[in-house]
Amino acid sequence: MVIARSLAHRPKILIGDEPTGNLDSVNTAEIIEIFKKINEFGTTVLLVTHNREIVNQLRKRVITLHQGKVVSDEKEGKYRL
Repeated sequence: MVIARSLAHRPKILIGDEPTGNLDSVNTAEIIEIFKKINEFGTTVLLVTHNREIVNQLRKRVITLHQGKVVSDEKEGKYRL
């Protein structure tokens, strides 16, 4: 429901801060698919997560922060630290 509300005004960017934090793997996959569709329609999606599996599965740009500093910025990277 929150995702639908945030799309009502067709934003140029959508920020998801740990959107799958306490979800099981089935619901996590569904949420990620929703974000992928939103991105395909032209909205930039900024996904903040600690879940390496999600990051590595997406194969999109990955900016890794450590103690508040950018430690890597990869065009089609994988989460690593």
